[in-house]
Amino acid sequence: MSALILEGFVIGWSVAWPPGPINAEIIRRCLARGAAAGLVVALGAASGDALWAVATTLGAGLLLAGAATRLALGVVSTVLLLALAWLFLRGAWRGIVAWRAAVPPPPGRFEGERAGYALGLGMSLTSPWNLAFWLAVMGRPEIAGRGLGAALVVAGAVVAGALSWCVILAAAVGVLRLRGASPWWEIVAKGATGALMLGFALRGALRLAAS
Repeated sequence: MSALILEGFVIGWSVAWPPGPINAEIIRRCLARGAAAGLVVALGAASGDALWAVATTLGAGLLLAGAATRLALGVVSTVLLLALAWLFLRGAWRGIVAWRAAVPPPPGRFEGERAGYALGLGMSLTSPWNLAFWLAVMGRPEIAGRGLGAALVVAGAVVAGALSWCVILAAAVGVLRLRGASPWWEIVAKGATGALMLGFALRGALRLAAS
């Protein structure tokens, strides 16, 4: 069991660090308001992962693994990413306008802790590739053969591994923000994140079209 827990932790770490929309939003919020703001998004994403893990462990994931379900999730995910891209790019433009006019930028929507948690949860739950990941991890014979309790422990280890990466990422970006505080942080972060979200949305749409 200890070997499976260690393996689950490593899997969670390895799947969390590659660039993606959740990491992009964590970085943006950390640059704008500090590490705690980014960690809220990570907690939301971890909650979504935990729900997928429980669903696949209990067998419900197999019922959701059909082509129609994956298509629906893919469409919802792509629409969500496009909406985020629009919000962030618009926020960056408004920040530039406010800076030129020497007035405080208008407060952004969906920037609170509840919105950050809901955003992380939504991105995690609507990703069809997240469902595929959990089906692959929890469906392995060495896990399925040990019973429900062992499977849930391994799932917890995967989530813990992913969260540990998010904590390190948020702390590192938070230190960077403190060392180089600038009113341009949020403008640049929103513009870059908006462009990334647009890229992720286009990539997802291409994957859906190919499948």
